[in-house]
Amino acid sequence: MAQPITHEPEVTLELALEHGLTEEEFGWIKEKLGRTPTFTELGVYSVMWSEHCSYKNSIIELKKLPRDGEHLLVEAGEENAGLVDIGDGLGCAFKIESHNHPSAVEPYQGAATGVGGIHRDIFTMGARPIASLNSLRFGSMENPRVRFLLDGVVRGIGDYGNSFGIPVIGGEVYFDESYEGNPLVNAMSIGIVKAGETASAIAKGIGNPVIIVGASTGRDGIHGATFASEEISEESEAKRPSVQVGDPFTEKLLLEASLEALQTGAVVGMQDMGAAGIACSTSEMTAKGEQGMIVDLDKVPAREDGMTAYELLLSESQERMLIVAEKGREQEIIDVYEKWDLHGVVIGEVVDSGRVTYYKNGEIKADMPAEHLVLGGGAPQYVRETKKPAYLEETQNFDIDSLDHPEDHADTIKKLLNSPNVASKRWVHEQYDTTVRTNTVTAPGASNSGVIRIKGTNRGLVAKTDCNGRYVYLNPRRGGQIAVIESARNVVCSGGRPLAITNCLNFGNPYKPEVYWTFKEALGGMGDACRALNTPVTGGNVSFYNENPESAIFPSPIIGMLGLIEDVENHTTTPAIKSEGDVLIYIGADRKGLGATEYLKVIHGKTAGDSPELDIDFEVKLQEALLDAIKGGFITAAHDISDGGLAITLAEMCIFGKMGASVDVAALGGTTHEVLFSEAQSGVVISVSPSDVDRAMTHFAKAGVPAHQLGKAVGSDLKIAGLDSLDVTEMANIHDSVIPNAMDV
Repeated sequence: MAQPITHEPEVTLELALEHGLTEEEFGWIKEKLGRTPTFTELGVYSVMWSEHCSYKNSIIELKKLPRDGEHLLVEAGEENAGLVDIGDGLGCAFKIESHNHPSAVEPYQGAATGVGGIHRDIFTMGARPIASLNSLRFGSMENPRVRFLLDGVVRGIGDYGNSFGIPVIGGEVYFDESYEGNPLVNAMSIGIVKAGETASAIAKGIGNPVIIVGASTGRDGIHGATFASEEISEESEAKRPSVQVGDPFTEKLLLEASLEALQTGAVVGMQDMGAAGIACSTSEMTAKGEQGMIVDLDKVPAREDGMTAYELLLSESQERMLIVAEKGREQEIIDVYEKWDLHGVVIGEVVDSGRVTYYKNGEIKADMPAEHLVLGGGAPQYVRETKKPAYLEETQNFDIDSLDHPEDHADTIKKLLNSPNVASKRWVHEQYDTTVRTNTVTAPGASNSGVIRIKGTNRGLVAKTDCNGRYVYLNPRRGGQIAVIESARNVVCSGGRPLAITNCLNFGNPYKPEVYWTFKEALGGMGDACRALNTPVTGGNVSFYNENPESAIFPSPIIGMLGLIEDVENHTTTPAIKSEGDVLIYIGADRKGLGATEYLKVIHGKTAGDSPELDIDFEVKLQEALLDAIKGGFITAAHDISDGGLAITLAEMCIFGKMGASVDVAALGGTTHEVLFSEAQSGVVISVSPSDVDRAMTHFAKAGVPAHQLGKAVGSDLKIAGLDSLDVTEMANIHDSVIPNAMDV
């Protein structure tokens, strides 16, 4: 083992602490190396052992989630993304990741590079991205800074995705003061690959060349991984250099070149350069191959003069990949990338050392055991102290009955339609290309889930991002359950069978016992629901330290649910009422409880109560019965009940269908307020033609799912018995104008 030669700053404990390492971790590094690390080695350890790369405070809990299933083609966490068998000799690669901290200080580039990075995770596996989704969280729209962030994030997602040519088929946008100063920007990508044509992120084969491909390397994004592993503070604005800069047109070239390179058969392994750049891709691929790698950093194409080894290794410049090729066939790979006007340069080779060794100016600048750097190897794994948050005693025991509930329910419905959380997100969706490549079946805005057809087959993929952070805040375990259950219910309402999930776990500082307790409980709830639904976790992302100087965000485990429709042309269902005379039927549990509802927040300004009731076993029965009914061909519309309750579900079905309805909801459980505005789980409103009513009622009775006829589609008003009539056009105008009006301020 050679002693690195360096003229860099002397590495001290103080410097290690500044890099985000603890005193104990610094000691482990010195013990493993048998010496004090060089400045470059310290930089590599700091990013590789950051929470963003190592999951050191979460991996033990993540391993408790269900990670096996009949449809999985790779184990969770084994590759850059999850891979699921969808039949016809095809696999679906999908994943969701966060870009929260970069978006908080530079919303446009933060969001854009989040989209670019998640697509690279998909095509680095050999899959062609065909669809994307997102999940966004912001503070109150009354805050000018929030409107600035929303505008930048949406433009960043739209400009990058539109230029790259991938449709956005779904997503969600929530607003709450808890996200003030710390927005959440989670991006999801879905791709298709033929069975047996996937690539692995591995470096193996002694003497095989290591090639860097794509764009050149600059100083943008240095320490982006460690920036994502600390709380946002008043000093965060000064860390704009930690935000990467994206180029979607280069990414498009990189996509086509990478898929073409894989077709040569000369690729042994391939990995995206995302967080921690060259340092991460070289060490992770090497550790997976259980061999070694030497890299000459002088050969890395740089777009800035005088870049040091430290800067070259830690740069997170976008649109780059690392490839290990078969020896003697490297020119085939290089030729492909040069044809697409991209760099393809051999920078190293695989060796039999078990170490990653980096040269610069003919000198060794860093030399470390690969396995000591990575998750599952030498990277630390912690279980942090837990403590049940004190606030739960107050919030869960809040006396909702003591509130003075308004009796003008029609006016309350209008106020809920005027809430940014309930209102149409058309202002957002219209900035995205939702139909490029002509495969989109249902686009965002007026559907339960995004649906995209798989060309050459009768099948379609269904996808939904979902999580109500308020539920998780008020009851972490049940909130985690609901995040999975509701995303699955939306997939079923679109006609799809849920297959598996990816997740993006957005929480506060894990060193705070209350935050870590909430994290463990939420993951426990997610595991409960995934096991019941047989939807294993294929992978995802953990984003801790989502706090601003005031407080932590609502804990937000975002779920990306993937489902499959066998007959996409005939069995895709939407929420819109289709024909006058269609009968509306409620299926599911009683409408009871007002805890954690949008109604409480909008009308009473309260985030209180327990999270909505949920019976997981009954929910599974409901979803199976509904899916069978949709496949039976007698369901004309379906819409689940979520934010705003049954009243908003009925209003949206009328708005989307541009048609009125006359209904009576009195038989559904609790008080009028509960029946209309409860967000209790396991509730769906369906419509059927008059000739299919008996068939539908018999079907759900046999399945053990209560069903109640509510009324029928008729006229141009929503008439709920006991309430003033609501003009559908007026409701639509309210629903559509909330965000555009706010953004015009």
